[in-house]
Amino acid sequence: MFRHLLAITVMLIPGLALGVDSKAPFSEGLSVSRNLFHSSMKEGVSCYRIPALATAKDGALLAVIDERCADGSDLGTNRDINLVMRRSEDNGDSWSAMETVCDYPDGQSASDPSLIVDESTGHIFLFYNFMDHDKAPGEYRLHLMKSTDAGKSWTEGEDITAQITREDWSKDFKFITSGLGAQTESGMLLHTLVNLRRGLHLFGSRDQGNSWFLIDTPIKPADESKVLELNDGRWLINSRVNKSGCRFTHISSDEGKTWESRREKHLIDPGCNGALLRYSRMSQGAAKNRILFSNARDKKKRQQLAVRISYDEGENWSKGKVVYPGRAAYSTMSLLNNGDIGLFFEIDDYQKNVFVRFSLDWLTDGEDPGEASE
Repeated sequence: MFRHLLAITVMLIPGLALGVDSKAPFSEGLSVSRNLFHSSMKEGVSCYRIPALATAKDGALLAVIDERCADGSDLGTNRDINLVMRRSEDNGDSWSAMETVCDYPDGQSASDPSLIVDESTGHIFLFYNFMDHDKAPGEYRLHLMKSTDAGKSWTEGEDITAQITREDWSKDFKFITSGLGAQTESGMLLHTLVNLRRGLHLFGSRDQGNSWFLIDTPIKPADESKVLELNDGRWLINSRVNKSGCRFTHISSDEGKTWESRREKHLIDPGCNGALLRYSRMSQGAAKNRILFSNARDKKKRQQLAVRISYDEGENWSKGKVVYPGRAAYSTMSLLNNGDIGLFFEIDDYQKNVFVRFSLDWLTDGEDPGEASE
């Protein structure tokens, strides 16, 4: 059964519909900046948080986020969190009205959306964390929805907790990382799952999302993390590690059975969810390997949202270009149909959630105009 989305007409504050009225100036040269979700756009909503962004196979852009109603607290204490979405069919120039994707009765909450697009089928998988505060308070469940029409409709939520966790984890604080998962060249779908007591784990699917499995190897230190496949087939994880002041990298050459970890002292981080995006890889015919990374580029405070680029598969990174210098938190990225990069992130103490678009040429200050010129 597929559920068609409920479109909600929202009143946008003047000056916010087409641009962003922010506490700090954005960097010059951004192609597009749009405030997609903000605290004043719907009555009875405290805030919108935890952005997810993905580009469908037909080029449609999906932006999904928590709608936190009573207050801005997280899933463990919030009885009313819904998932809402906006779509763009022109690389982010314009966006649909807000649509409700997931709205359970009071006492049941859905939170922390993340997306994977299967490039072979075009199917889009939307993951979220779920809690029934009345029947199972404190029990974190892991759910999945699927779209076969570029996000126009979605299946009902499916509980996949038993497939991707162990039975003795039932009372653990666990959650799927928000943002974006990954797909390997072989077609395997991969995503990260945090168990704060037992460590980060990967889970995935080898059959285009019909079933899911857990890779039962704990990865530490790690909190919210992103995974992708390197050009040589190894797997790379980039992790948030609270109170460390920087990111950590984990690399596996045996599909997650064992890992080598290192502290990335140059990737400073205040303890916040960031984004990792494969822009190009030589094994698929590109002239260069390129990986992008976005986060709040500060050791202590969630501010200075910046994007870095690596040309050697995450061994070294550029200094990074600041997109927004003010208060900024969770971010996520997607590669757009026109070759630009879409970045969707929280700003101004979680009161606004902004989409910006920029080119590789802009990111590298003209030093890398992209594949078209090579």
